[in-house]
Amino acid sequence: MSNQKKILAIDDEQVILDSIVKLCTAEDWKVDPVSDAKAGLKKLKDKHYDLIISDIMMPDLDGFEFLEELHKKEIKTPVIITTGFSTVENAVKSLYNGAIDFLPKPFTFDELISSIKRGLKYGELLEHIDKNTYDSDSANTSIVYIPCPPKYKRLGYSSWSFKEDDGSVKIGLTDLLLRTIESIEKIELSNIDDEIIQGNGCCQVESIDQIVHTILAPMSGRIIRRNEQVLENNSLVEKDPYFKGWLYVIIPANLEYESKHLVPCSSDRL
Repeated sequence: MSNQKKILAIDDEQVILDSIVKLCTAEDWKVDPVSDAKAGLKKLKDKHYDLIISDIMMPDLDGFEFLEELHKKEIKTPVIITTGFSTVENAVKSLYNGAIDFLPKPFTFDELISSIKRGLKYGELLEHIDKNTYDSDSANTSIVYIPCPPKYKRLGYSSWSFKEDDGSVKIGLTDLLLRTIESIEKIELSNIDDEIIQGNGCCQVESIDQIVHTILAPMSGRIIRRNEQVLENNSLVEKDPYFKGWLYVIIPANLEYESKHLVPCSSDRL
């Protein structure tokens, strides 16, 4: 049996589909391109895919409705959402509704490859979790990833936030994201007094294979502290992402409103 990864690409722009096919083929990934979400759902009836890349703005069934259909049908294939109408609202809504990443158009080769590699690894982790769930002999024999603490909130699966007693918010990377990157070579942080925006990039992580991953901010606000220790010791993030490996402390810009778009980590208990 072939181990070649299979990707379903859904977009009503042929030029985008052609680009995805070309870039993925160069990485030895097999792509089935379709022009609308309904055709994508038909494909999913008959074939297994390791990853789905879907546009938002499509006729008949848009990307958000497509995510809802996958949820109804209990299809757990990871989904990357793309769109030419790149807004913070679209990014946050996509991640809240189950997408694992949000990719604004036009995307570069490096951006697409970064997102796909994390998405494929995410799917492998999910399969391992499902196997352990249904195999009583292997259950709990290995730790796939550590969920973020119950009082934290997360944006998709990538970043977390925690409100401190003084009203500030601490943010960082989830262990699940770190498992999809596998090994960190370098971290680049924003500067103190910089403003970060929920759903936009707030830092960059370079993995050992020299791929740069842009991390989306879980919350908007002004950076008042950053964790200099993680710049000196990248492994601190990997070993203790929720405590000693935090990235920033910010003064939130709109805490109450933006918190509604985050997933409570208490829902992640296994």
